[in-house]
Amino acid sequence: MARYPRAVASLPLTADTALPDGTDTLTVEQVAQHLGVSAGRVRTLIRDYNLFAVSLGGQPAVPALFFDDDGIAKHYTGLVHILLDGGFTRDEALHWMFTTIDDLGIHPAQAIHTHSAREVIRRAQALAL
Repeated sequence: MARYPRAVASLPLTADTALPDGTDTLTVEQVAQHLGVSAGRVRTLIRDYNLFAVSLGGQPAVPALFFDDDGIAKHYTGLVHILLDGGFTRDEALHWMFTTIDDLGIHPAQAIHTHSAREVIRRAQALAL
């Protein structure tokens, strides 16, 4: 009997149009290296909506802004959970994270690396109500 490889479930990817032009992204392998985990673990993080990814040429790409020198950015996970628990779809949450907030002058994916992180999280909570 011939053995065939198991079918791998496709990853939940958002169209790359959700990202502003020039947004740096990382491949699954680059994320794995940065986090010190396997590529399979990164795919699981994407599949479980713990990391958002876009499709670039049919391949998963994760926005580099989701990371800092220590791994996944400190406020990223909390922000994602607030958005998803508040009723946003993955695509809507990713789009919101890259939409500039006028009075802050930056989008939430940038803000999670600044002193505005808590303000962005507060605004996400208000949207979820």
